[in-house]
Amino acid sequence: MKRATAALGAVLALVGLHGTASAMNGMAGMSGMGATTINVYSGQPGMGGMSGMSGMSGMSGMGGMSGMGGMSGMSGMSGMGGMAGMSGMAAQAIPRQKVVYHINGDDARLQSLALGNMQNHINAIGKDNIDLKVVLHGDGVALLLYPDALAKTKMKAANATEETQSKIAGLKQLGVQFQVCATTLKSRNVDAKDLYDFDQKDLVPSGVAQLGILQSQGFAYVKP
Repeated sequence: MKRATAALGAVLALVGLHGTASAMNGMAGMSGMGATTINVYSGQPGMGGMSGMSGMSGMSGMGGMSGMGGMSGMSGMSGMGGMAGMSGMAAQAIPRQKVVYHINGDDARLQSLALGNMQNHINAIGKDNIDLKVVLHGDGVALLLYPDALAKTKMKAANATEETQSKIAGLKQLGVQFQVCATTLKSRNVDAKDLYDFDQKDLVPSGVAQLGILQSQGFAYVKP
């Protein structure tokens, strides 16, 4: 009788342990802590019955939330990327330009308009985006000739007034180079010292030839 009672007690104890293990597995499943557990009754790792399913369900729930978050994150990143792309297009760099302005007339009004065109050109694309040169020959040299020097030359006009000088100085500060035809100076009896802010490096053998040289170097031709 005592032996039967002891055997029954051992069976009940094992059943109790099994129940405890199942309860632990169930809690693990509900909390989503993991689908793989230790089955105390069998002593082997595995997924047991309802507890295993609960574990998988818990994990799926967390995965679902992660998936929604992932989709939101991706959407957010795409939105930001789109905005950045649009911003990048708006701020696209302007290719550097090479331009030569040709002046060979002595009309003071037209020369003033030409200087204004140059300023507007630079303002539109920025001084760092342009290499601008001005070639003066023939009557165009009048742009740089001081008015009080006109009488001793063969020129018909001298337009380097204070207002014109100010415009030229402003353009030179932005990198504009004024190139003067040596042939014109010689044929029109113009002394280089009678030209506003003239430097020997600005002298070219022929204005017409210089226009051809610059265009062969990729300079766009502009005749105001």
